[in-house]
Amino acid sequence: MVKYKFVSDYQVNTSKKVIFPYLSSASGLNQWFADNVTINEDKSYIFTYDGEEHYAKMVGLRSNHSVKFEFFDPAMPDEDDKSYLEFRLDENELTQTLFLRVVDYSNGYDEEEQESIWDSLIHNLKEIIGG
Repeated sequence: MVKYKFVSDYQVNTSKKVIFPYLSSASGLNQWFADNVTINEDKSYIFTYDGEEHYAKMVGLRSNHSVKFEFFDPAMPDEDDKSYLEFRLDENELTQTLFLRVVDYSNGYDEEEQESIWDSLIHNLKEIIGG
């Protein structure tokens, strides 16, 4: 299946310290991103959407700045072209405006559908954090 790289920036009216736990912890992600997010004994994240489990490892973490999750199939852990999801917080020095950059490299959806999904997810996140 062909993978598509979706990249989009969203302005968020909050601080890095407030939003980062919602991007990097299972409990934070559980509130806006997936139906359920848990961490198992080998530190793999399990994202559940519509009753289907998706496994990921946190492969990058820079506190209050960025986090990256790499998805894998437990039946094929050595797959080369893995899907990933990255959240990056960037602040405009001049205006002090905070932006959340989403990079979603995954199978399937076309650009418009992907944009619609992320717009909805980020809207949910903003309602939770008040930003």
